[in-house]
Amino acid sequence: MPLPATRPSGRHRPKHPDLTPLPMSARVLFAGLFHETHTFLEERTAWRDFDVAMGEAIFAKRGDASPTDGFLEVADAAGWEVIPTIDARAMPSGMVEDAAFEDYWRAFEERAQPALAEGVDAIYLVLHGAMVTGRHRDAEGEFLSRLRSLSGAEAKPIFGVFDLHANFSFRMAKLTQGLVAYQENPHSDARAAAVRAAHLLERCLRDGTVPRMTVCQLPMVWPPPGTGTASSPMLELEQRAREWEQKVEGVWAANVVGGYAFADTGDTGVSLGIIHDGNDAGVRAVLREGAELAWALREQGCVEYQDVNDVLDAGLDGLKKPVLLVEPSDNIGGGAPGDGTGVLRALLRADVQNALVVINDPTSVEQLRAVNPGEPCSLCIGGKTSRLDEGPVAVEVILRSRSDGRFALEDKQSHLASMLGENIDMGPSAVVTTGGVTVLLTSRKTPPFDLGQLRSQGLEPQDFDVIGVKAAVAHRRAYDRLGGTSFWVETPGPCSSRLARFDWQHLRRPVFPLDPISHPHFSFL
Repeated sequence: MPLPATRPSGRHRPKHPDLTPLPMSARVLFAGLFHETHTFLEERTAWRDFDVAMGEAIFAKRGDASPTDGFLEVADAAGWEVIPTIDARAMPSGMVEDAAFEDYWRAFEERAQPALAEGVDAIYLVLHGAMVTGRHRDAEGEFLSRLRSLSGAEAKPIFGVFDLHANFSFRMAKLTQGLVAYQENPHSDARAAAVRAAHLLERCLRDGTVPRMTVCQLPMVWPPPGTGTASSPMLELEQRAREWEQKVEGVWAANVVGGYAFADTGDTGVSLGIIHDGNDAGVRAVLREGAELAWALREQGCVEYQDVNDVLDAGLDGLKKPVLLVEPSDNIGGGAPGDGTGVLRALLRADVQNALVVINDPTSVEQLRAVNPGEPCSLCIGGKTSRLDEGPVAVEVILRSRSDGRFALEDKQSHLASMLGENIDMGPSAVVTTGGVTVLLTSRKTPPFDLGQLRSQGLEPQDFDVIGVKAAVAHRRAYDRLGGTSFWVETPGPCSSRLARFDWQHLRRPVFPLDPISHPHFSFL
């Protein structure tokens, strides 16, 4: 289908009626709110679980490879005066407590109101887009609504960056002018996406032309393994979005949003969006064409895996080492607790030698404080968080080493940098062996997105024959470089790709793959 041109006219290209041309030496209010909420987990995410930087402390993120760093780079080059308020982020986890959201809002409002009273020219946000609290299924939309209610913020252009795994709501689109999604999964371009969004804001400030966002929500939910951008369906959709940016007049940027499948909300699922100053009807036609392509590719976004025991029973002889047992159901980057025992149990049952797994288990780490390296100890490892797991594995171990668990990313474009910057803290950690398996025990769940996690503990991944990886897609930038054979395996866990297992209460229906749909309905803003 040829791309329709959106010919701007005088009626569609004027400056926003509530906004006037803005100076390049602009005052820009900044804030960050970043959490991917797994609503089917038993745990709750409290304010103490967030890493928080307030006021001037945000400037310490310069050079840390995060999206905030990307924004600050453009702001510095443009000569903007940045008014920092609060940047709060937490690892993907269970429902955010309402009190945590209110704590964030109070801290933001306290710092934003004086700046808004003095006057700002624009607002820039670093968001995730899939945060949920008990009262707010669309937490980012609620934040934006409150922000717009503050005196001095009602009509200021809002730009920013958000995660490809957002559940992007119409409310978010209505209240902003230019939110830009990551284009890659693994998220190696998170900082670059923040830079792109900041350059769009720079364009707005320079020209005085203010774009708007048009969004199409699709009746589809893809589990995280189906949203990798190295293959279809996301690869084809991202390619199509880049064509829109090059060929469709009036388009500033196009977003392909894979969605986050483990948040039970009315906005959960795949969406497409365009930031533009062109003809609305023409842009909707472009988005419909993209939605039809996504619908045609929908089956490719749904994946299922072999049971881990079946993979090991088939044997690992003749396979390129290290063999990776990738475990999406305990995907830490998707909100899982990282203490699932499925792969560990399978390795011990099959008596696999020279294997490595990482398990988040602060209780076991604490027990090892009284143990000297080289000494034996009885532990009950993992299985303490998710009711879906079989429970702790009772084993005899030998303590090999202990550490504070801190490491710096080897790859500054790691998916992990989009969450936490380049300096990572796994909490107090320990390395133990049991049978033929080496276990790295951490006190803070840490996604396996950078090999520095292992090497910082004296573990060279290339030396192992088998490695368990608690991830879905985002590990690939690091682990594919090892050149081994990968198996995605099914284990008990809260991030299963079998979405029908979850008790959906708020998801809009019908939706693929949970319901039969003969004629899909595409919703537009």
